[in-house]
Amino acid sequence: MRAIGIDVGGTFVDFVLHDTEAGTSRVLKVSSGLDPAETVVAGVEEICRLAAIDPSGVDLLVHGTTIATNALLEYDGARTGVITTRGFRDVLHIGRHQRPQNYSIQQDIPWQARPLAQRRHRLPVTERLAPPEGKVVVPLDESEVRAAASELAQEGIEAVAVCFLFSYLNPAHEQTAAQVVREVLPNAYVCTSNEVAPQFREFERFTTTAVNAFVGPRVRAYVTRLSERLEAAGVGGGLHLMQSNGGTATAEQALARPVTLLLSGPVGGVIGGLWSIGRNHRQRYVATLDVGGTSADIGIVTEAGLVEARARETWIAGYPVLVPMIDIETIGAGGGSIAYVDAAGAPHVGPRSAGAVPGPAAYGLGGQEPTVTDANVVLGRLPASLAGGLELDVDAARRAVQTFADALGTSLADAAAGIIDIVNENMAAAFRVKTIERGLDPRSFLLCAFGGAGPLQAAELARLLGIREIVIPPNPGVTSAAGLLASDLRYDVVRSMLRRLDEVDTTALQAAFEEYDRELTALLALDGCAPEEIDVIWATDLRYRGQGYELTIPLDARALDGATLSRLRAAFDAEHRAEFGHDFPDYDAELVNLRVTAVGKVAGLDRVPVSGGALDDARTGEVAVSFRSDGALATCVSAVYDRELLPVGMLVSGPAIVTQVDSTTLVPPDATCERDQLGNLWIRLTRNPS
Repeated sequence: MRAIGIDVGGTFVDFVLHDTEAGTSRVLKVSSGLDPAETVVAGVEEICRLAAIDPSGVDLLVHGTTIATNALLEYDGARTGVITTRGFRDVLHIGRHQRPQNYSIQQDIPWQARPLAQRRHRLPVTERLAPPEGKVVVPLDESEVRAAASELAQEGIEAVAVCFLFSYLNPAHEQTAAQVVREVLPNAYVCTSNEVAPQFREFERFTTTAVNAFVGPRVRAYVTRLSERLEAAGVGGGLHLMQSNGGTATAEQALARPVTLLLSGPVGGVIGGLWSIGRNHRQRYVATLDVGGTSADIGIVTEAGLVEARARETWIAGYPVLVPMIDIETIGAGGGSIAYVDAAGAPHVGPRSAGAVPGPAAYGLGGQEPTVTDANVVLGRLPASLAGGLELDVDAARRAVQTFADALGTSLADAAAGIIDIVNENMAAAFRVKTIERGLDPRSFLLCAFGGAGPLQAAELARLLGIREIVIPPNPGVTSAAGLLASDLRYDVVRSMLRRLDEVDTTALQAAFEEYDRELTALLALDGCAPEEIDVIWATDLRYRGQGYELTIPLDARALDGATLSRLRAAFDAEHRAEFGHDFPDYDAELVNLRVTAVGKVAGLDRVPVSGGALDDARTGEVAVSFRSDGALATCVSAVYDRELLPVGMLVSGPAIVTQVDSTTLVPPDATCERDQLGNLWIRLTRNPS
């Protein structure tokens, strides 16, 4: 099978073409263009040309896209309307009592400052359902729905979210209303909360559905255009999109719930990092660091596997989103992050980025503001001539960083080192959120660093966190794209079923799980997965009665009875104790949500052993590099090596710089570097941070 992974970042678009029959891979990195679809198609054509294959011979395209993410982050989605239960028009505005900053009178409340649907576009209609079974108390007035849809049509609405109270118990009213809206607005994107997030808590359910509507037309337009352009270019194979849950979906399924694509971009990196180190991740904790041109994405993997975000913490751009997603922290810290001094004289780095155009000053494309890349050039950590023939403009980088130095009243070298220190501290703070604040010791982690800028920052970041071992994947600049090819198809159902655990009807529970199991298995079968390629996981969300949050606990059996529920309760108590340091075994427990996850295995990405060469051949020169030693800057002569020629198993002592086409790796003093049989670089630090 020939498959292409495509990861679109803020600065570059990365491609990996893997041919399972030939056992070969080809990588390509191009600058992001103004038209993402055109950039993707041009890149696919180019990588096929480099691999000497016809585009029609491609079997699968797996795409990590930032279209949905950017639409939400930049508040550039569709003109959205909401039709809701009378009396609940302002649920999206009121939210909950929690605020980002509870005691600030100047705080920014995203759902109020940047409403997904303006109040005049949130229209109430007469209807009412009642818990616990979703009984119809007040029938739906279809004439009011039609009138509301007509009013939204006159307002130029592009997308409509239908959100009724208690619809997670009974979808009938929402389904009828959606059908009426589609008749009045045949070209609009229409979705219901029961389809998108059939869970209790109306603010979160309504918001998730509104986000889905807000990004839906943008995603639909992009995927449609991309599919048409790929077809016109004669590219074969189906198109899969990476989801926030760490699995892929066919384009058709992704378009039904584009809200699942909000972390489509960064998730591939976590999977790619684990794929690159093979079985090692099963034996230790792993932290992944993906530093590109614009941002840094941080993921955590424990002995249990990929860490999924807790349901109460799945927020994107300040909006709660009720969809399964891998727990990733993203901050504005990349190679293109711009350094500046604020009005109070304090230095900052990011989140604003120079992007691909004009890019860092060192790229010679007109950039003039100092960036992290420019600081690395000034410190000698990026040689003027890089692998792949890229020439850096050292003088331009020095001029840019000098403006930062002048603003601070310090030397050029100290200013450059300060930029690196700030960006590393920003990343370290994000790591601490994911580890220390959750009771995990970062010193027990292996750091897997990739992205174009990750290997340059990894060693100094590891010192800040007390991490002693770092692994750099074979092609760090395209690791996220490789992770897309290492991902399986995955679909989820999460549906509320509020019951006291000791009052649950196991027959009804069994029937519900089996229904969702069949539904997801059928989807994977339509995608071409054979029964033996499908794994299905059943789980529950539980809480103590009176709590406002849940923990996800997997079921250990498919035949549900009283004994199964007893074991489930014991597992919940144990997980609560592990998570929060205490449990309440005498309190009543409540079942909140049912979760079913179906995974369809896809032919994976093979790891190809490398041969390497002789150390003397790998050494291409030496440069003067500045490092901090006991708080002061010191310049060391550092050897420069070509990664492709490094021998396998031989230790290289720092300071050293390892170059390759898609990234540069920094090995500081008091560290060693070794290339393993899979082409990974293992950096081991020999002393604690100074």
